[in-house]
Order: sequence, then C-alpha cells, then structure tokens
Amino acid sequence: MTSTPLSTTSSPSSTASPSSTATPSSTATPSTAVPAARPGRGGPRRRGPGWFGALLLRLHFYAGLLVGPFILVAALSGALYALTPTIEQVAYRDVLHAPVADTRLSLAEQTRIAQEHVGEAGATPTAVRPAPGPGDTTRVMFADERLGESESRAVFVDPGTGEVRGDLTVYGTSGALPLRTWLDQLHRNLHLGDVGRLYSELAASWLGIVALAGLGLWLRRVLRSRRRAATARDMVRPARGRTGYRRLFGWHASVGFWALLGALFLSATGITWSQHAGPRVDALRAALDWGTPTVDTSLPGAADGGADPGAGEHAHHGAATASDGAGEALDPTLFDAVLATAQTVNVNTGLVEITPPAQPGTAWVVQEIQRSYPTEVDAVAVDPETLQAVHRVDFSEFPLAAKLARWGIDAHMGSLFGLPHQLVLFALAGGIASLVVLGYLMWWRRRPTRERRLAGGAPPERGVLRGAPWWGVALALVLAGAVLIGWWLPLVGWTLAAFVVLDVLLGLRGRRAGGVRAGAAP
Repeated sequence: MTSTPLSTTSSPSSTASPSSTATPSSTATPSTAVPAARPGRGGPRRRGPGWFGALLLRLHFYAGLLVGPFILVAALSGALYALTPTIEQVAYRDVLHAPVADTRLSLAEQTRIAQEHVGEAGATPTAVRPAPGPGDTTRVMFADERLGESESRAVFVDPGTGEVRGDLTVYGTSGALPLRTWLDQLHRNLHLGDVGRLYSELAASWLGIVALAGLGLWLRRVLRSRRRAATARDMVRPARGRTGYRRLFGWHASVGFWALLGALFLSATGITWSQHAGPRVDALRAALDWGTPTVDTSLPGAADGGADPGAGEHAHHGAATASDGAGEALDPTLFDAVLATAQTVNVNTGLVEITPPAQPGTAWVVQEIQRSYPTEVDAVAVDPETLQAVHRVDFSEFPLAAKLARWGIDAHMGSLFGLPHQLVLFALAGGIASLVVLGYLMWWRRRPTRERRLAGGAPPERGVLRGAPWWGVALALVLAGAVLIGWWLPLVGWTLAAFVVLDVLLGLRGRRAGGVRAGAAP
C-alpha cells in the first residue's frame, strides 16, 4: 500500500550515507522528491471526498459563498416578519380592540359611520370585515387611488359605540397593518419594487439546493466514517472540546441537520411567490388541475362576473383585498342581509370579509378568512336581489393539492398555529441565518493565502471528473445540462452559469500563475 505523502523531509542518515543505493526517487531534487513514510508511521491513506463528493462540496462552497448574503437577509427579515401577527396585536391594540359593550350596532350603521368619517361624497366601501368577537373592532375598507397596489384605506369602528378607533392603510387579504406591511415588503423586495424581488427569489431558489448539497455531504461523511454512530452523533450535536475550524464545522453541520426540513419547506413555498418561477408553478398546477377553487360571482342571466377576489392562496402578497366596488348607490343594509344568508350556508366563523359586487350584475361574496388551524376559507356568492346563495366553495371539498398549498402558504406566514408556530419560524430563520454566518467564519478560518487569493478560499481540488467512472461523467453531463432548469427557476440557471464561468476563469488564472512560478523556480 502506497504511503500518503504527508511528510516532505527525510532523516539525516538516509541522505548522508555514501553506501546507500540510489533510486530514481532518492536522487530527485528536494523540491520534487516524495520519500516513503516510515513503517508504522503515517497510518492508512486518508480517503478523499471522491469525485461526487467533491462536486457537491464545490457546489455547496460557491453557492454558499456567493448567494449567502441574499439568504442571510431573507432569513433575518423573515424572522422578524414571523412575529408580526403577535406584535401587531400589541402595537395596534387601541385600533384593533375596544371595550366590550352590551349593545351592538348593525353593519349598516357602522358602514355609514365609516363613510361619514371618510367624508367623501359617494364613498363606497370595497369590503367590510365585521368584528370577529367581543372586544374587537369592525374594518370598513375603501379604495384610494393614492395608495399602492393591494392597499386599502381601513376605518376601524367600535361596534358597540360607533367610535372610530383608527384610520390606517391595510395590505392584502391578510389585512396587514403598516408595521407588518413594512416588514413584509422588506422581506419580499427590500422596498425596491420588482427589481428587489430578484433578491428574495434568488435566496428562495438556492436555499433548497444548498441545503440538499449539505445533506449529501453530511451523509457521505457519516457513511465513510469507520465510527458511523459516533460521527453521526457529533454531527447532530457539536462535539465538546473542539476549537477553531473544527468547532465551527461541528456547529455548522449540527444546525444544518436540524434546520434541513424547514429550509427545504421555506424554499419550496417561497418559490411560489417569486416573480419568474411563481407563474411557472401556477401553470403547472393549472395543467394538473391542482388549482384552488374560487367562488363564481356570475348571476343567472347575466354576463360572467369572474371569481372571488383574493381567493388565491398567494393573495396576501399581491391580490387586492377587495373589488373596486359597483360604484352606484350601495345599500349598506345589504351587508347585514348578505352575511345572514351566508351564515345559513357555510359561513360559521367570525373571521369573514364581505365584498360588494365588482361590477353591476354580479353577486356579493362572503369569504371566511380564518387561516389558522382548523382552516376556514369557505366562500359563498349571494344574489343581492333575492338574497339567495348562487354558488359556494367549501374547503373540505378542495383537492388535496389545493389544501396542501393553502396550508403551506399559511405555515410559511406563521398564521397556522398561532404564537407557537411563529416562535418555531423565528428559530428556524435564526438557524438559517447562523448557518450563513458559520459558513463565512469557516471560510475566514481558511481564508485565501497569497497563493489562493484569487480562488476565493479553499474550494475542492479541480479535475475530479477525470477520476470518475463513465456513468459518473454521464451523470455530471446531465447535471450540467440541467442549466435548462433556468426555464423553471431562471435565477438558478443564470447564477449557476455565472458560477461555472467564474470557476473556469479562476482556474485559468491559477494555472497561469502556477506556470509563472514554475518557470521562475531554479
């Protein structure tokens, strides 16, 4: 068995004795000689990562190094956003809540109070959200051309006394208030509009890939170890007594193990909101008939009025909270009548939104908006002339894929199981952020030396495919052809191509520098 070239020095006796027989290796110059290790010292040859492991490591290295900042910002902003439903209840408690009263005004009366508060002639509510319970306020929402997309002006009315408790801008079907909206936009696009959305899509697209590459490296390290149980244990919880790079690596591997499933989940659900990949996901779901059912607002004998606004599971990030209104002499008493009809059909929760017709000849819509578990998102369309239900949608009858999509989105937002769920998301996002920081600290421990400065650190050795079997080369070529993934996840395809170009350029630069040093050597 050939000994590993760990030592480049030989003993004085082996080089000074005139009687020793010369061999090709013993007569080599000191700069090229590789003397044999002494028997009993040096141990067995250390096994390298192998060609496939090296490819995984190279992918994990470059993606973590170059995409890490985007993932870090997304994780930190997501951690803050995860807690906003609870923070919102505290920060806006005087607006969202009111003293419990013995009497309760009708929705018509509360709507008129809100219209008077707005003070605009013919101001027509675009939606009303009745107080969900005692001590809560009613939201009466209006369209305002001065606001941005998916934003509405909400007047908060005390259902007991009619007092206006607040006048705020709300966003999306989640009804996010200003603080939550600000954090939402920070997480989504860094307040840079559509251009900023590229950052979050890049982070969501690469997070899953980096996590899977890390899993592959984790498994290879365990399976190739002679003490698999001990190695796995050390990589599930950091081993004590380690320092420096090994300590950082232990924490990185352990946190990555526990955060893996959560990272994959956040990546998959985050992609559905992305600017480029999101429409492709929607198209795939439509082709497979996995779409979310929407309530039909068309009336018998009238033109097709379309579907329920805001019924889609991504509506909190883009769809308007309500229609623009019919615009003609809306009768406020219909809010009470339509809600009463819906409650006899399938509306059985206090968290509802009542939407007037988007255009004449279409139905009113009462939509449940309870996104916690058990999920209540049933909807019913009501004819304002006859006060009869003309169409209904029940969550219990959703296709399984639509239910999973609904639960996935709500889980991503932290609204499925309340505060415990939000705390779990906060911890998960913090873990992902720490992985990025630990990765950079590991890179800094092995930061570029004078010889490796242009290589960005210490990536795996090049030329690993030369030692791969024919099927491995074929697999690598197939994976290389996966740049076609750029059609499905465009930002992954573009950045992957950039990684390859960068890696090739660094390799050429390093080879040229190596050639110059070799030519200058005596």
